[in-house]
Amino acid sequence: MRKMVIPAPLIPVPRRVISSATAPTVVPRRRLVRCGLSITGMGLCAIFYCLTYTPSLLPRPWFLQGVVAGLTASFGYAGGTAVGAMVRLRWWPSRRVERIAWRVLFVLVPPLILLFLWLGVRWQRDLRIRLGMPPQQEYDLIRTVGISLITFGALLLLARCLRLAAHGFARLFGRLVPESAAYCAGFVVVTLLSYTAFDGILVSNLFTSADRSAALTDSGTGNGVVQPASALRSGSRSSLISWDSLGRQGRNFVTKAPAIDQLSAFSGRTALDPVRIYAGLSSADTVEERAALVVREMDRAHAWDRAVVAVFTPTGTGWVDNDVPSSLEYMYGGNTALVSMQYSYLPSWISFAVDRTKVVDAASALIGAVRQRWAAMPATDRPKLLIFGESLGTYGTEKTFGTADAMVNGADGILLEGPMFANPIHRELTAARAPGSPVWDPTYPQLPVEFSSESHELRYLAGLPRKVVYMQNSSDPVVWWSPSLLWHKPEWLHNQRGPDVTPDMHWYPVITFWQTTVDLLFANKAPIGHGHVYKSGAVDGWAALAPPPGWTVGDTLRLRALLDN
Repeated sequence: MRKMVIPAPLIPVPRRVISSATAPTVVPRRRLVRCGLSITGMGLCAIFYCLTYTPSLLPRPWFLQGVVAGLTASFGYAGGTAVGAMVRLRWWPSRRVERIAWRVLFVLVPPLILLFLWLGVRWQRDLRIRLGMPPQQEYDLIRTVGISLITFGALLLLARCLRLAAHGFARLFGRLVPESAAYCAGFVVVTLLSYTAFDGILVSNLFTSADRSAALTDSGTGNGVVQPASALRSGSRSSLISWDSLGRQGRNFVTKAPAIDQLSAFSGRTALDPVRIYAGLSSADTVEERAALVVREMDRAHAWDRAVVAVFTPTGTGWVDNDVPSSLEYMYGGNTALVSMQYSYLPSWISFAVDRTKVVDAASALIGAVRQRWAAMPATDRPKLLIFGESLGTYGTEKTFGTADAMVNGADGILLEGPMFANPIHRELTAARAPGSPVWDPTYPQLPVEFSSESHELRYLAGLPRKVVYMQNSSDPVVWWSPSLLWHKPEWLHNQRGPDVTPDMHWYPVITFWQTTVDLLFANKAPIGHGHVYKSGAVDGWAALAPPPGWTVGDTLRLRALLDN
């Protein structure tokens, strides 16, 4: 008679065996670098990858689109993996459920990606046509996809290496503390080490390299730039400010004024040699001393005898777009005195991130010193006082005056191009705009302040008193970028869009913030009147604020054509 075999009861086997001091066991090795991909991670990764091909404010080159797509996909994979890990704390899906989920992804994701690639090409083509840019080549899409896959793969490998390091620390700490505490400790250690490496090695070296590179650039001199012979320019032999102390952008500023014969040919009458004065970082030790030096230089050059005195707050590097001062000199036949002062040699975005007080201190010192000397003159004898700021310079100008009323009463005209999200007065005026006016072209009837999303709109202000003009292209990411794009749909994407903004652009959390951030990189590469490129559009701004006697719209068109050639 055969014995009946009674099967042993099924006992669930734990995924991990925790060792103890009394009965040590072998912890099974886990595959970390070669472990399977996360189903939730790949799902969100695919969604993010598709959304990155949606249009933003400016077209993107193929290589930049590839890098952005790879980075965005990695963000999605990281977020999806985190969501999956939290779900598994409560419920661990069976193998059957995982297989079904993977099959659904394999069916849905490839056609979805192909659809967005096709749409992305069409969106980019339409956006380039809208901005007057040449179309991209069809084969650029293949290169874009290749770059995106390489970028995603490299970031995934890096993440796996960090995970392996965290696991190694956890096994080391597991000899002393419980497993859960060991893994928490391993995660914390790797996070701290990664942050230290990122902050101490990458970020510090990046800013150090940028600082050294900017310093070397500032010490150089552009091609064709030579020391001016005219005593009306800083850096000349008669100047109180040495040529070597001006810096690269200062030397460009004082030497690129139009010649007298060019000014005479445009106006049809005998022109004057313009006055241009600039103080570099090494011209004096402090901002106050540099501002005082500029005023003394103005006295030496008899700047106060000119019809117009204009103060320019430059960008971070000390750069002033030459179309802006030149437009004033052409309009007034050289009867002008233009002054500026350097406060940094770093690009504006680095200056803003590291220490934005520099631009405020410099703008306050220079504008304050010039205004004090100007206000002391008899009202009937003093020249027009105009003030200009672009990009970070608009921030320094606004902080100098503090309120919109102070700006209106502080000068004969203030022209601000490409204001930033941090500008306090711009933000207040936009919020208090007239009902029904769009955020990209607000109306503020309480004060003689004008906003313009297209420079030619300013030609219709003839005869209307305007003291402050903001020029802000509707496709300028410098104007519309804000941290709130991460979680909040901006007003400039509500209802009526700006003339440059494609109707195909929509807001997505995180994605739109990231895309607009990338747009900042190429904001200065757009055609004139788009992105962060204003150039000859300043002619319309000056004509709206302080046109010389007899100035007409035809003169504006002639001067813009001359500057654009």
